[in-house]
Amino acid sequence: MPYAIFNYIGEIKIFPKDVETCHHSGSNDNDILLLSQKSYINRQLANINSDQLAKELKEYGAWDNDELKDHNQNLQRILWIAAWDIIEKK
Repeated sequence: MPYAIFNYIGEIKIFPKDVETCHHSGSNDNDILLLSQKSYINRQLANINSDQLAKELKEYGAWDNDELKDHNQNLQRILWIAAWDIIEKK
């Protein structure tokens, strides 16, 4: 199974068919939300520490400290990053 590796939170594994659902132009928000609700993804996300996740995302420089306080939104952000990272590795 393809995966994305992160410095502070480890890896996120995503089945290829699920990665493809998030790989298109336009907004991917709805697709990422649906992906996050799949049981195998949800289990992985549930194990991510909120402080480590915020630290991970801070390194991207795309979100300010107030935005990084929203753990649920951070989970969506990291899942989006993971899916696109996997696509780029192909």
